[in-house]
Amino acid sequence: MDGTKPITDTRRMAAVLQLCAAVFFAASPLVVGGFSGFAPDQFPIPQVDVPVQPAGYAFSIWGLIYLWLVAGAAFGLVRRSDSGGWARMRWPLTGSLVIGAAWIPAAQASVPVATVMIWAMWVLAVWALIVAGREDRWWQRAPVALYAGWLTAASCVALGLVLGGYGWMGEQAAAALMIALALILALAVQWLRRDEPLYAVAVIWALVGVMVANLDPLNAPILTIAGPGAAVLAWVAARGLRA
Repeated sequence: MDGTKPITDTRRMAAVLQLCAAVFFAASPLVVGGFSGFAPDQFPIPQVDVPVQPAGYAFSIWGLIYLWLVAGAAFGLVRRSDSGGWARMRWPLTGSLVIGAAWIPAAQASVPVATVMIWAMWVLAVWALIVAGREDRWWQRAPVALYAGWLTAASCVALGLVLGGYGWMGEQAAAALMIALALILALAVQWLRRDEPLYAVAVIWALVGVMVANLDPLNAPILTIAGPGAAVLAWVAARGLRA
């Protein structure tokens, strides 16, 4: 009896589940009619043009993330279904995508619940990125890195909206705190996965979106945190590539 067969079968099942989860995740905006952000009246204190929120164009990155996650999962199923490197990241990534497939309906119903969910998505996505193998970078690591990087920013934005929207902090203070938190988390993750700069690229994309949103009217304190923070993160990512 071949003792490797149960391992191979389990890995192939994980590959199938990853692809299914990626497809359902990518299809979720189409099924529920899309998501344009939390409505201001979902909060006790309406959140309108708050400084923690990136400019609208920044959210277009989701299109690339959806397509790349599906393409990567399809490649993994067809070409790497029994790969040990892929197997390590499949379960946490699939867990994140399953939560993500239900996230938009949750966000439309309850901001606090959606905030807890997006942080769970972030934890699992970062876990997947850290344990991912080194092979097949553009199919395995890169889409996960982009996804985890954007979730780093998105989870902090959601928490910032909760802090301001429920009156626990002022909008400006919540934005400053959450941008700082996003930078700390991003620097830590980038340091742990120094060979994948696309993680930092996604976070920087979000930070630039925050800066654009805070140009008019000019919000100097937020720009002072986001701008240098993005530069430091870019430097850390570039240095990691040279290491």
